[in-house]
Amino acid sequence: MHDKIGDFIDSIALYPSQAQSLTSELEKDSNVEAFLCGREHNPSALIILACKTARACLGADSIVTQPVNQTEVDNNWSQTCWLSPTCAIIPASTQDVSKTLKIVSFFQAKFAIRSGGHSPNPGWSSIKDPGVLIDLQKLNQIAISADKSVASLGPGGRWADVFAALDPYGVSVIGGRIPQVGVGGLILGGGLFHFSGEYGLAADNVKNFEIVLANGTITNANAEENSDLFWALKGGGPNFGIVTRFDLYTIPVKNIWYQVAIYTPDQAPAILDAFAEWQEKGASDLKSTVALIVALETVTVGLIYSAPAEKPAAFDSFYDIPAVAVAVPPTNGTVLSLTQILASTFPNTPMRHDYRGASSKIDAQLYKDVHAFWRAQALAAHNATGANMTFTLQPIPANLVDQGNAKGGNPLGLPRINHQWWTTLVDWDNAKDDETVRAAVIATSDKWKELGEQRGSYVPFLFMNDGSREQSPLSLYGSANIAKLKAVSRKYDSSQLFQNLQNGGFLLSTVD
Repeated sequence: MHDKIGDFIDSIALYPSQAQSLTSELEKDSNVEAFLCGREHNPSALIILACKTARACLGADSIVTQPVNQTEVDNNWSQTCWLSPTCAIIPASTQDVSKTLKIVSFFQAKFAIRSGGHSPNPGWSSIKDPGVLIDLQKLNQIAISADKSVASLGPGGRWADVFAALDPYGVSVIGGRIPQVGVGGLILGGGLFHFSGEYGLAADNVKNFEIVLANGTITNANAEENSDLFWALKGGGPNFGIVTRFDLYTIPVKNIWYQVAIYTPDQAPAILDAFAEWQEKGASDLKSTVALIVALETVTVGLIYSAPAEKPAAFDSFYDIPAVAVAVPPTNGTVLSLTQILASTFPNTPMRHDYRGASSKIDAQLYKDVHAFWRAQALAAHNATGANMTFTLQPIPANLVDQGNAKGGNPLGLPRINHQWWTTLVDWDNAKDDETVRAAVIATSDKWKELGEQRGSYVPFLFMNDGSREQSPLSLYGSANIAKLKAVSRKYDSSQLFQNLQNGGFLLSTVD
């Protein structure tokens, strides 16, 4: 027992007086003795000790202990994720993350990791007592290389800050469309951006991941070093370690064209036809993309072109549909100005939220049939609970897949076809309505599969960043990729800490 404690204390590099004091405390603790000897013990008491150890190791400024203040809890975007941990550890450096994982591992403490906290899935980036929240908010660095070819980002940064920092350099990165989203979770789930059809997913544009492994080892994963881990991190989720720095290739895009128009709900079928026509024709111009969000009272269409332009011909299928309002007139602006507009349209009002995903081939009739089903479900849920939900199609050109393959591949197993990823954003107020509200979106995703299979248009893929709590994106990556991901997990996390102690997330341990 003494050797185990001594080795652990040595590994976290305490000052001699702190090391002596903590060693004495742990050696005298009968619960620690029972735990290290494999006897019955109190796990909750061990987690309290883990928090106390982290405070001694990292300093009082890096630990929030019980009662954890509401501000720390409320950093999660969705009220479905407002849980109060035993303590929150807020590392200020990669070395702090290493020590944190050594502490978590030694005490076998359940934990959750939060970069931006934008997942609405309970327990993905939050945890209740007994448990430790590892909050990466201080790891929010943004740096650019001397030649402006690489931007280095911390996982706790927000995309609004990233684009603001890069704007003076005349470059951008493939990142997040919603400015308030955190860097880390988005990239590890793949990361879809306005210009992904031209450049690939955010994960495909990572040059290097700096990562802390389960045993506290700090290493890098890139095309030359730990290349199997590099591949796995490009959409493999939170299964392999804590990434403390993402080195992303920049793209030479600053000045762009965009417009946003509003339509009425009865125009939705015409808009869906136009969207499918654009996918078939206009989307061959890879600089073009369409942001389509159908709500109960409005249909919003954003046309975005990754270069200065005047009424790009790629969007011809939309121009003849009369809009009832122009939210943003045709504008030659910048990535930053578009980001600032989007920031104003996604308020951070505290509510309960959910996502969900499904995929299909280009099929205008399928789009319209599922939309009609969704609208009936969404109206019923709204009338019963006040919930609002959207119907969103995200275009995925075949070139997005080509870009991923050209940049070393990823584990997603995407088909090389033009298709779409449907998602929904659901907002409501009362926990008592959770089941009623979520039933509407669950039924809609089931309808995508049912009707899609009938029409030969179903695509068996689920975008992790849009996945809901009981969905399983990893299970659809393909058997060979799943096997390879599990092998990478066992290689770099031999104790399977991230599978056994991590509180939630799309984990490989849940996939057969």
